[in-house]
Amino acid sequence: MLVRFDNFTRTLLAAALADLLNAGTGPVQVRFYTVAPPATPLTAITTQTLLGTLVCSSPAVSASGPVVTFIDIGDDPTADASGTAAWARVIYDDGAKALDVDVTNNAGTGAIKINTVTIEAGGPIQITSFTITVGGA
Repeated sequence: MLVRFDNFTRTLLAAALADLLNAGTGPVQVRFYTVAPPATPLTAITTQTLLGTLVCSSPAVSASGPVVTFIDIGDDPTADASGTAAWARVIYDDGAKALDVDVTNNAGTGAIKINTVTIEAGGPIQITSFTITVGGA
């Protein structure tokens, strides 16, 4: 499927996503998992292993034009399990599932970039960057 929005619409959609993620009174979480993600963020976790959870600041994101950037995401100093981080699920402050995104090392093109996708139980997980460009560029 090909979907392209004009810049005005892309900017409005990015602002709306930022408003949704920043609307709660508690922190947004980013949970890292192994293997392929489920079909949608509302689909239950099955064979995926939770590697760790990072907590965002409040506000969680900022929007500039069509780009949503997560700001000041805390590290997970002690990962829950060992494995290869393949994707992450963003969880609203009320526990509802917001979105799933891909994870790559710093050289990759994932929405989330981390130093290494190889996570060791008890070791740290730290996000280098997390940006979403609405509508593709």
